[in-house]
Amino acid sequence: MADNRVVVYKGPGEVAVESIEYPKLELPEDVVSGLGIKRAAPHAVILKLVTSNICGSDQHMVRGRTTAAVGQTLGHEITGEIVEIGDDVLFHEVGDICSVPFNIACGRCRMCNEGKTGICLNVNPARAGAAYGYVDMGGWIGGQAEYVMVPFADFNLLKFPDRDQALEKILDLTMLSDIFPTGYHGAYTAGVTTGSTVYVAGAGPVGLAAAYSAQLLGAATVIVGDMNADRLEQAASFGCATADLSSGDALADIIADILGEPEVDAAIDAVGFEARGHGRDAAEQPATVLNDIMDVARAGASLGIPGLYVTGDPGAVDDAAKQGQIGVRLGLGWAKSHTFVTGQCPVKQYNRQLMNLILADKAHIADAVNAKAISLDEAPESYAAFDQGAATKYVIDPHGMVH
Repeated sequence: MADNRVVVYKGPGEVAVESIEYPKLELPEDVVSGLGIKRAAPHAVILKLVTSNICGSDQHMVRGRTTAAVGQTLGHEITGEIVEIGDDVLFHEVGDICSVPFNIACGRCRMCNEGKTGICLNVNPARAGAAYGYVDMGGWIGGQAEYVMVPFADFNLLKFPDRDQALEKILDLTMLSDIFPTGYHGAYTAGVTTGSTVYVAGAGPVGLAAAYSAQLLGAATVIVGDMNADRLEQAASFGCATADLSSGDALADIIADILGEPEVDAAIDAVGFEARGHGRDAAEQPATVLNDIMDVARAGASLGIPGLYVTGDPGAVDDAAKQGQIGVRLGLGWAKSHTFVTGQCPVKQYNRQLMNLILADKAHIADAVNAKAISLDEAPESYAAFDQGAATKYVIDPHGMVH
C-alpha cells in the first residue's frame, strides 16, 4: 500500500510534512501495552482525508509550550472518506464521508455511557481521554495527513447523509470535528440563552466559534476581546461588539461603554494558558483571562472554559506554572457563586445537531472563522502565519477535494 504523509512537530516553531507508514487497522503501541488490550482493531476504518484543520491547540505544541517530543504527528480535526473497513464495523461503508470527533472514545466505558466522550477510560493509559496527534493523548497518529485510522468507527463517526451536499458545504462541515462543537460547548456551558449578554475572551478560531454559537443560542449582545485588530475585525464581521484589550483600559470599563453596565450574564475563556495581560507589550500572565471573566461575570454566572490549560508547560513564566499551577483568584469566583466548566468538549453531544444546522443552511461557521483551504505542503507556512496572528482558520485539503 502507498505511503502516507503527515505534518510532524520538529522542534519549537517548526513543522514539516514527512512520509510515514500507511495506517493499519491496529491500535497504537501506547494503548496496547498500557491497557493490556488487543492490537487488532476490526472495529476501525481507514479514512482518506478530505479536510484536516490547523488548531490553536496544535500551536501550543509547536511553540514548545507542552512536553511534546520532536516527531509528534499533528492533527485532530478530521473529516474523511472511508477507504478501508474492519470486519466488525457494521453501520458504515466504503465511500461514506464522515466527521471524526477529535475525542477518541470507545463507546463502551462508564464515561462514554454517560456521554462524557472527552474522558473515555479505554483509549489512553496516561489519563482519561485521548485525541489524534496530540501530546500525552495515547500515541494516536495525527490527521493532518493523507490517510488516518479511526477506531471504534460505529461509535465515533458522524456520516454526512449526502455526498454531494457534504462536499458543497465542506468548509462548514469540517468545523464539526472540534472548533464548532468546542465553541458551542463554551457558550452552552456558560449558560448563554435568549437575551444573554456575553463576553468571549479571545478572537482566535475557537473564540469566534464561541461568539457565533452564542448568537445561535439567542444572545442579545456578544462582546469579543482580543489585542489583534484583524481578529477583532473578523468578530465584528458577523455582528459582535469588540473589546480592544491593547488599549490597556480595564475590561469592565470597556464592557460598561458597550452595555451600560460593567458586567455580563455569561463569560467564555477561549484563550487558555498562554494568556497575556492587557496592553500591547503586556507580559504573559497565564491566569489573567480566568480572573478577567470572574471579574466581569455577574454573580451566579457560569464560566465556559474551552481554552486549553496543561499540566506541563516547559516555557512557563515560573516554576509553578510549569506544572499548571497558576494564580487564579478562586476566592472571587467562590464569592460570586460562579460555576466553572472545563475540559475537552464532548464533541458527540453537539456534532449531529450542528451538522443539521449547517445542512439546513442555518449556520455558516466557515465564514465566521474565515476558513481558507490550503494544500498539505502549505501546512508549515500556514502554521507560521497562524502563529503570527492571521485571522484565518486554515483547512488542509490533502487530496484536492475542496471546491
